[in-house]
Amino acid sequence: MVTQQAVTAANRFGLGAREDELATIGQDPRGWLRMQLAPAPALEAFNDLPSSAAYLRLYAQIQQQRRQARERTAAAEGAADTNVEPKRVGGRNALRQALQNELVLRQGVAVTSAVSFRERLVRFWSNHFAISIDKRIAALFAAPMEREAIRPHATGRFADLLLAVERHPGMLLYLDNAQSIGRDSKFAQRAARRAEKNPKARQRGLNENLAREIMELHTLGVNAGYSQDDVVEFAKAITGWSVSRPNDATEEGFVFRGFAHEPGVRHVLGQSYRQQGEAQGVAILRDFAVHPATAHHLSLKLARHFVADEPPADLVAQMARTWQTTGGDIAQVCRTMLEHPLAWTDAGCKFKTPDDFCMSALRACGLDDRPTLTVSLRLQAQLGQPVFQPRSPAGFGDVAADWGGPDALFKRVQAAQTLADRLQTVDGLTPLRLAAAALGERVDGQTTAALRRAESVQQGVALLLASPIFQWRA
Repeated sequence: MVTQQAVTAANRFGLGAREDELATIGQDPRGWLRMQLAPAPALEAFNDLPSSAAYLRLYAQIQQQRRQARERTAAAEGAADTNVEPKRVGGRNALRQALQNELVLRQGVAVTSAVSFRERLVRFWSNHFAISIDKRIAALFAAPMEREAIRPHATGRFADLLLAVERHPGMLLYLDNAQSIGRDSKFAQRAARRAEKNPKARQRGLNENLAREIMELHTLGVNAGYSQDDVVEFAKAITGWSVSRPNDATEEGFVFRGFAHEPGVRHVLGQSYRQQGEAQGVAILRDFAVHPATAHHLSLKLARHFVADEPPADLVAQMARTWQTTGGDIAQVCRTMLEHPLAWTDAGCKFKTPDDFCMSALRACGLDDRPTLTVSLRLQAQLGQPVFQPRSPAGFGDVAADWGGPDALFKRVQAAQTLADRLQTVDGLTPLRLAAAALGERVDGQTTAALRRAESVQQGVALLLASPIFQWRA
């Protein structure tokens, strides 16, 4: 017998039930979810994808091609302006294809996963540490950052996750820290001497973007009581955190450039940090990871994502206490959430984001072929949540008000029909059977009646995917 809590486990905490998954969950939905919090091996599906270091080399090669093409164009036209944009650079197609391949493969992993609670956690952290492929220099690194920095640490200690993300090329390029230079660093002193000889020489200095977003979004939260001086001091501590170049003797995407680091003691949130070089920024991040403000901020975000737009204060408080007593052990914080009865009540419905809608629809229908996965990426963009393209480092919104407008709902009806039309009819498949496999006894009488009246399997499936009941993670 399929229980209501099995349905909740698959849909509220997971990415939506696949065929026979509710039966697999059985009578122990909490056990099914807890099992997914254990350390997991790397996914073989990603084995053949390039590393971020390889992407950095490819990007450097294409930048060189662009410079050479500009020079050829200028020479051919007899012009002195070398900023003429070339008509074509062959490497760009390789970049676009690499990015598309990453996105489709990521989509397929989520659709076919038997551990969709873990997959949802990966997606939660990707949105929490949001970078956007709208910024050209970071475009290649959003998906690699998820698989290299987030996946291995999604259920581990937050400090390890935080360090992996903030030192990843994607984040360093997106928030401009790769070019951040300490005012009193050796690099700055050398640049000052060059400027004396050539006043037009390019000047670079301290960039606060990454430091500010780490404090405001990634850890402490906007109301944690830190000052602008704290931001500046932290920004100085992470000067020199940069990305590798083709001539660097490393296969890592991250590199610490000591000559760009601001020397001296840093003072952040009343603490003095006397470490040298890279260790200084690491020490500050580790303190941020276990700070009480971080414990509350992240517990609230987790509860809001998994349970309700306005999660119960007692649930958030218990999760925050677990965060502090365990030193930011994500798995233990999630276990606290799963064991709390308030996480399982009917009041805990979540309206599906476009990503949720597409994932649950694909999983319910068993649609995992590459052409359909490619179509789903286009549909998700049309619904307002293009993959890895948030409008800001704050990521996509996570409450019903962000996604429930009339136009958005109309577009979901269209998307439901598009996906249903791609469903292959097989013996025994009916809209009612598919509805029961995805939603169990949550399928209401009105939806059941509509599915019975459907003139074809595809029409019935489209009605199911567009129905009010399917729009909620309950």
